[in-house]
Amino acid sequence: MSEKAILLQRKEYPILEYDSTREAVIEPSKLIEKIDIAEHCVICYFEDVITNIVQAHNAKLVHVFKTAIGEHPIYEIEYHGKRVAFFHPFIGAPLAAGFLEEVIGFGCKKFIVCGGAGVLDSEIAVGHVVIPDRALRDEGTSYHYLPPARTISASPEVVEVIESVLDRHNVSYVKGMTWTTDGFYRETPGKVRLRKEEGCIVVEMEAAAYFAVAEFRGVPLGQILYGGDDVGSEEWDSRDWYSKTSVREKLFWLAVEACTSIK
Repeated sequence: MSEKAILLQRKEYPILEYDSTREAVIEPSKLIEKIDIAEHCVICYFEDVITNIVQAHNAKLVHVFKTAIGEHPIYEIEYHGKRVAFFHPFIGAPLAAGFLEEVIGFGCKKFIVCGGAGVLDSEIAVGHVVIPDRALRDEGTSYHYLPPARTISASPEVVEVIESVLDRHNVSYVKGMTWTTDGFYRETPGKVRLRKEEGCIVVEMEAAAYFAVAEFRGVPLGQILYGGDDVGSEEWDSRDWYSKTSVREKLFWLAVEACTSIK
C-alpha cells in the first residue's frame, strides 16, 4: 500500500474523499494500447448526425468499444487535410469520463464535445449556441479527478478557439456556466432557482466530468451546446428540441473546425 493510500482519511461523506494519487488500480495508460487514430476528436451526442456523416462522407471505422450495454464505434474523417475521430459516448458523467479516458489512451489529444442542454433561461431559444466556460459540479465523477470545489472551469484557450470559430461564421452564442447533474428527474423547482441565482444558464449531465478528466490528464477540451428543452420556467417545455436535425449537423461541423484549430 502506498504512503498516500495510508494517509487518505475518511471524511463525513465519501464524495469528499479525494485521492491525489496519480495511478489507479485500473490505470488506462497500462490497460489500453495505442492505435492508429487521429489526434483530434469530436465527442458528439447526436446519433442521427453521426449516422448521416458516416454515410455521406464514407467515414472510416477505426475502433469499436465493446461494453456490457452494447458497441460504440469510433469513426474517422478527413477535414481540410486533418484526420478527425468522432463517436457517441452515451449519456451521463461516468460514461463520459470513461470513454474520454479510453480515447486518450488510444492516442487522441485534442477534444471538442458537442451536444444539447436544457435551458434555465427561457430567452435562450431552441437551437441557440451555448459555450459553457464553467460547470457547477452537481455530479459525482469529477470528485474522483479533482479536489472538491463548487465549480470547474473549461480550458480558457479552447473556449477562445470556439468563440473564434463561431465569430468567423457569424454564429450568435451565449457563454456562461452550466449545471452538471446526475439527477435527471430531480431537477426540482428549488434547485433550479438556486442554480439560476448562482448564474447557471443551462443544465446537462457531463460537462463537469469532461472538464475534470481533461484537466487531470492534461489535454485541451471544450464544449459546444445548443439550447434544448426549457427547464427554467414554471412548467417544463420540451420545445420539440429533438427535431432540430439541421442545427445539430451544423454544430457538429463547427465542433470539427474548432477541434482542428486547437494548438
